[in-house]
Amino acid sequence: MSSLTKKIDFVLFVSVRQANPNGDPLLGNMPRTDYEGYGEISDVCIKRKIRNRLQDMGHEIFVQANDRIDDTCKSLEERYKAHFTSKQGDEEVAAAACQRWIDVRSFGQVMTFQKNQSLGIRGPVSVSLGKSLSPVDVITMQITRSTNGKASENGKRSADTMGTKHFVDFGVYKITGSMNCYFAQRTGFSDEDAQLIRQALLSLFENDMSSARPEGSMTVEKLYWFVHPNALGIASSAKIHQLVQAQAPADEKVHDFSDYAVSVDEDRFNLYRQKGLTLEIEDGI
Repeated sequence: MSSLTKKIDFVLFVSVRQANPNGDPLLGNMPRTDYEGYGEISDVCIKRKIRNRLQDMGHEIFVQANDRIDDTCKSLEERYKAHFTSKQGDEEVAAAACQRWIDVRSFGQVMTFQKNQSLGIRGPVSVSLGKSLSPVDVITMQITRSTNGKASENGKRSADTMGTKHFVDFGVYKITGSMNCYFAQRTGFSDEDAQLIRQALLSLFENDMSSARPEGSMTVEKLYWFVHPNALGIASSAKIHQLVQAQAPADEKVHDFSDYAVSVDEDRFNLYRQKGLTLEIEDGI
C-alpha cells in the first residue's frame, strides 16, 4: 500500500449543547476556556475521540483508553513489550509499530519502554486545538444525591451527597487539521488511512456519551475537506484553513449552528481551484 499521495487540509465545526466537551482537571473539571471566555477543546481530547472511532471500526490502536482496552495489556509499556524485544533496533520497531497500529502511523508516538531507548515517530496527521466561534457561557449547577455515599453517624445526611456539575450552555467550536505527505512516507500512512480519519471525524461523538456529554449533546455539524493536487500543496495549511469563515450575528445571542453565516472565501478559493485544489463539504453523521 503506497503512502499518502496528496496533501490534505480540513476544517471541522462541532456544536455543544448543555455539555462539557473537555474538562480542565486543574479547575474542578470545568469546561476549558481562554482568558477572553472562548471555549477550548484540547487536541489531545480530539485525537482520543478519533482513536476511539478507529477502534470502533475494528482497527488496532496502541494508545487505548483504560475503559476501552481490547487486549490484555493494561499499559503502553505492557502493550509494547508484548510485541517487541530489547534486541530489536529502533528502525525495525518503528516500521512494525506503524504497520500494526493506525494511531501510531497517523499521529506518531514516543517510545521509551526499553533501557536506553528514545524512539520518536513523527506522524503525518496534525489536529489543532478546538476553539469556539464566540465566547461561551459556562453554567455551574449544584446537584444532590438521594443517598449517602459513605456511612454516616446517627443516620444523618453526609457531606458527599452534595456536588457540582459544569457545562457549556451552547457553543460552536472550529477544529482544523492537516495531513502531510512527507511524514506519511515515513510511517506508511496511506490514502485509505486518510479516508478512515475522515470517517472518524464525521462520526466523532458516536459511542462517546457520558454524564458530562449526554447522547445528542455533541454534534458534528460540517466537515470541509480540501485536497491539494500534489504532495507539497499549492498553499500553506494556514491559508487553506482561513478560506472557511464563520460570522456571528451582530446583535443576537447564538443558539444554534445555523445562526452563524459559515462560508468559503470564493475569490481566494477559485484562485486555488485553478491550481488543482478541490473541496468537499459534508454534514456530520
